[in-house]
Amino acid sequence: MLVTLPITELQPGMFVDSVSKQSGNSKVKIKSRGMVRDSGIIKQLKAKGVLELKIDFTQSDISIPDKYQPKPPIPVVEPEPEKPQSKPDGTLSTAKKVVKKPVEPKSQQQQELVSLEKEFAQAIQQFEQHNRKVQTLYGDITAGMRVDMGLVNEVSKEIVESVFRNSNAMAIMTRLRDKDNYNWRHMINCTILVTVFAKYLGLKPAMVEQLALGAMLHDVGHAKLPQGILNKESKLTDHEMKALEKHVSQSLGLVKGEAGLSKIVMDMIVNHHERLDGTGYPRGLKAENISKVARIMAIVDVYDAITADRPHASGNEPIHALRYLLTNKQLFDPELVQRFIKCMGVHPVGTIVKLTNERLALVLEGNRLQPTAPKVRIFYNTKHNHHITAKELDLSEPEHGVKIIAAVKPLDYQINLSRLLKDHLLV
Repeated sequence: MLVTLPITELQPGMFVDSVSKQSGNSKVKIKSRGMVRDSGIIKQLKAKGVLELKIDFTQSDISIPDKYQPKPPIPVVEPEPEKPQSKPDGTLSTAKKVVKKPVEPKSQQQQELVSLEKEFAQAIQQFEQHNRKVQTLYGDITAGMRVDMGLVNEVSKEIVESVFRNSNAMAIMTRLRDKDNYNWRHMINCTILVTVFAKYLGLKPAMVEQLALGAMLHDVGHAKLPQGILNKESKLTDHEMKALEKHVSQSLGLVKGEAGLSKIVMDMIVNHHERLDGTGYPRGLKAENISKVARIMAIVDVYDAITADRPHASGNEPIHALRYLLTNKQLFDPELVQRFIKCMGVHPVGTIVKLTNERLALVLEGNRLQPTAPKVRIFYNTKHNHHITAKELDLSEPEHGVKIIAAVKPLDYQINLSRLLKDHLLV
């Protein structure tokens, strides 16, 4: 959110977008937007006659002062969401109704409470902790222990809270790959992606929490299968495929009877492998019998499976996964797939893209109106093969004349994505 304020109210931690007013004939040109790190910068701006500045509080480390907080609009559509709330268990008709209601890009941006950099610092620590916790959970289940629902609830709720503060920070974490830890990372990645998608669809926080919990548990039965099948590098035989499909009943058996699990959570566990044309499993349900939440889980499950590194294959870039979902309309809900693409972007946050100016850039923020023109940070010269001074660019602004040629794999340029993210996003 851009707010114009006088130089007297400028504080360290604010992100300057531009100078909007100057005294006399002074001409101050800010070559690039940036964070005000200390009071020395403020003194320099005052000395050069700056009177007013535009501050981008979505990228600032401090919140918007109370007097600049936007007044909430009259909730003319508020009565509609109250109908779903009257159903205590959050029935599937709730999800269906809300899913069909599009969310405008501006509304999504207004929901971001903190900057990407600020949330990323917390998200990267939480993500590492989540992986250790879920890895332990996975091992305990493999050893015959029960599912620690307290841990599952803790991790899923922390993910939801992070996504509601800023949708992009946790989403970037899903771009980090580790084929040796696919099983539990898949549980976490799907929880992140489902939460981001559910927020985009405008679902209420209580419903988002249910979807996040369902995503965390949807493949928990994998821990009860022979690990040789899950980690096999060659194609599974028909017998092995039948054994793999039993993970649905294994998941159901592990969580059945646990307190606090709604019909939504159970639906996502049982039906995320069902397909619209009836070719899915375990029951071969057809479109009219597959709920919206199961369709959402199916899309996210396949998207992460295609983009993640697995023991038998390296992950594809997101655009390939999106293309697969688009071209298989007989399997996946076409309307939800379109919305998922708008939510994630053709090039999701955390993706490295090659531009027409022979530069590599890191995608920082999607563009819901122009999915192929996100906000990026240029960091690498492909012509001379070296890192350059980082610069942010909004590809939707026509004056730049720069477009994305393709998504690239970090290793193609010997780039460590984890290190790159930390270098560019950790303040």
